[in-house]
Parts: sequence; structure tokens; C-alpha cells
Amino acid sequence: MNAPSSPKFPPQLVLLLGIFAVASASLLIRFAQREASSLVIAAYRMALSGLILIPFALPRHKAELQKLTRKEFALGALAGFFLAIHFATWILSLEYTSVASSVVLVTTNPLWVALLAPFFLKEKLTPVIVIGLLVALTGTIVIGASDSCVQGPAGLQCPPLSEFVQGEAFWGDFLALMGAWTGAGYILIGRKLRPTLSLTPYIFLVYGIAGAILVVMVAFSGEPAFGFSPVTYVYMLLLALLPQLLGHSSFNWALAHLPASYVSIALLGEPVSSTVLAILILGEVPGWLKVVGAALILVGILIATFKAVPNRPQRASFPSE
Repeated sequence: MNAPSSPKFPPQLVLLLGIFAVASASLLIRFAQREASSLVIAAYRMALSGLILIPFALPRHKAELQKLTRKEFALGALAGFFLAIHFATWILSLEYTSVASSVVLVTTNPLWVALLAPFFLKEKLTPVIVIGLLVALTGTIVIGASDSCVQGPAGLQCPPLSEFVQGEAFWGDFLALMGAWTGAGYILIGRKLRPTLSLTPYIFLVYGIAGAILVVMVAFSGEPAFGFSPVTYVYMLLLALLPQLLGHSSFNWALAHLPASYVSIALLGEPVSSTVLAILILGEVPGWLKVVGAALILVGILIATFKAVPNRPQRASFPSE
């Protein structure tokens, strides 16, 4: 087996740029939401990504795409469906909850992958993964409480459960978790399909199908898809170029030169970067309870993934923002 060639760029630097590219998603979405609905933003993001990939996927990978079996195409379509719902729910969550809560919750998808892998991929659920999952779930409960409870003179004051589940922040947190669950479905299917399909045709197939599904959803929703100011179209184009194509491509490129465990842990910098950007640009400063919840989630992911991922370069796919 040939040794991998030396990279032209430092892999750590490329990985860092990818993390910042993905971290920009929540801010770009917030800006675009001033005029466009969340569903329309998701549709533009994925449809533009698929269109941009056409000149890269079809000339060089047309034969590979034509060789897809019905089962492989069906898996790709299902991955595209999960990815469409992932972005629709996560982007909508930003209308109801803070950037910090939304991004931290949606990046719990590695935990749900670890939980579901024994059923769909026949991968063992180790005690370490269970501990990590429990720690992170504790963090999600803390974040949910932080979005609905207030710190008063008598201590932390929370509304009754009936009011708690009806609040906007609870709805936003739940939508972010739905984004994590559907993102996990996308990753699980990718693990099955990627060994038989290289990266460019895979993301072209999945992004294209996700974009088509979201466009149909917009058509049936009756949401206005045109008539926005030029700057809103720029925000949606940047969503396709930066977090979707540049960010994800950087992660996959880095995996060819760095251990998967290193990349997986480095990706935890994405919710931290998004929160810092939200503080600096949007003025969204998280409270101490939210910081505690986020720390528990990140520690839980660290526990579950540090020893669970093989310590060697490998190809993978990320539904990160």
C-alpha cells in the first residue's frame, strides 16, 4: 500500500479554517432570517450546494454515479431526506432559541450515532459511550432549564412543567435536537454508502436530493422564495459556499492526513466558535447555567468519541453546520 503523499497545506490549519467556516452558519442564518423564512433558507443552502457541485461531480464522476445500484441510490435518497430535515429543523430552531443552545444541541449527533450504531451498523455500544451519552443528556436538560428558568433572589426559579414545554425556548431546543437526530441518521447511512462511493459523487447525490426535497417543501408551504434584497441572497449563497462546501470539504480533506479521533475532538470547537461569534456580533451572552450545560455536553461527546473512533486516518462524512 502506497504511503499517503505529504499535504500541500498544514492539515491542522485546514481543519481550523473548516471549523470557522462551519461556525459562520448560525450568524449567516440569523441575518438571512430578517427577510427569508427558515425553510426557504434551508432550501437555498442545499439547492445551491448541489448546483455548485455539478461541474465537479458530473465530468469526472459520471460513470461512478451511473453504476449506482437501486439500493445504493435509495440509501442516498434517504440520506438526502434526513439531511433536508436536519437543516430545516435546525435553522428553524434559531428563530426560537439562542445560537449557543441551538448549536450545542445540534452537535450532539455523534452521541446519537453511537447509540444507534449497534442496531444499524452492528457496532458495539461500550460502557464508555453510555457514560458519555448520560453526561451529555444531563447537559441538554441543563440547557433546556437555562432557556426557561431565571435566577432570582430566592435562587433558580423555573416555570411549571406545563408552561415549560409550551415556551418558545423549549420548542427551539427541541427543534435543535431533531436536527441532531436526523443528522445522526444521515451519518449512519453515510457509513454504509461511503465505502462504495467516493466523496464528490456522494455529497453531490445527497446534497442534490436534500435540495430537491426542500424546494418541494417550500413550494407546498406557500412561503415566498423570491423578492428578497440582494444582501439576503448573498447570505444564502455564503451558507452554501462556507459552512456547507468549504467547511465540510475541509473536514474530509483533513481526515486523509490526521487521525479520525483528532478530527472528531477538534470539531467540538465549532459550537464554541459559534457562541463566541454570537457574543461578539449578535450580543448573545450565555448565562452561567447555559455554559454549564454546554460544558457537560462537550465533555460527554469527548468521553464517548475519544476512544470510540479508530486512531488512524479514514474517510467519513459530517452533517455539521
